[in-house]
Amino acid sequence: MTRGPKKHLKRLNAPKHWNLGKMVGVWAPKPSPGPHKQRECLPVSIILRDRLKYALTNKETQQICMERCVKIDGKVRTDHNYPAGFMDVLELEKSGDRFRLMFDTKGRFVLHRINWEEASFKLCRIMKVFISANKIPVAVTHDGRTLRYPDPDVKVNDTVKIDIATGKMTGSILKFEVGAMVTLTRGRNAGRIGQLMHVERHEGSFDIVTVKDTKDHVFATRLSNLFVIGVGNRPETTLPKGRGIKKGILQERADAEARGDL
Repeated sequence: MTRGPKKHLKRLNAPKHWNLGKMVGVWAPKPSPGPHKQRECLPVSIILRDRLKYALTNKETQQICMERCVKIDGKVRTDHNYPAGFMDVLELEKSGDRFRLMFDTKGRFVLHRINWEEASFKLCRIMKVFISANKIPVAVTHDGRTLRYPDPDVKVNDTVKIDIATGKMTGSILKFEVGAMVTLTRGRNAGRIGQLMHVERHEGSFDIVTVKDTKDHVFATRLSNLFVIGVGNRPETTLPKGRGIKKGILQERADAEARGDL
């Protein structure tokens, strides 16, 4: 009889978007319990070893973390399996690197390099708004934060700007409404960015939204997959390479030929 949660993760069962080689080994880093779900996060050890190449082995990533070199959202994280997720700010003070975790158009995490000004805040999607036991209004964000006494205009699905140093809301609320600039965080179209065109309500089922990108490609997804990142054509954060526009396979091939990769 097994007792408690599983402590290991095999490489074949690891999420595909981690891009781990199938034949490189048997095991994969199992993310610790944290603010992001196991299959919607990127453990710090994979960031340091496989993405940034600052370490060759898991043991080295452990040593880097235990030397208090890694900050996520302004807090030192010594757990090498800590789950970093969408919109988290990763800071490595010794090397002067600052990254925001975003998605590319294939739904894979990319480390988007940012400057120190942009590293001072992050965007958080509001998941729940309720009155707590002591009559205190509370909002809960996608990364597990509890915001007490939020702005009364904050509603579920809106996005708020959080100051990383204080953990408080700053700036205006990015309302979830037609015309908002949104990115997708789940599903077949994860990582695509466009303008919200239409919301279809389905009682007792999934609400469907229609999004149009800057190349006038229209696609639909579930409302729960959306994340508001700006108003109109003005995003609140800088966007990763490609600016969330998905290319077809022929376009990708043409670009590869132009670069001389084929």
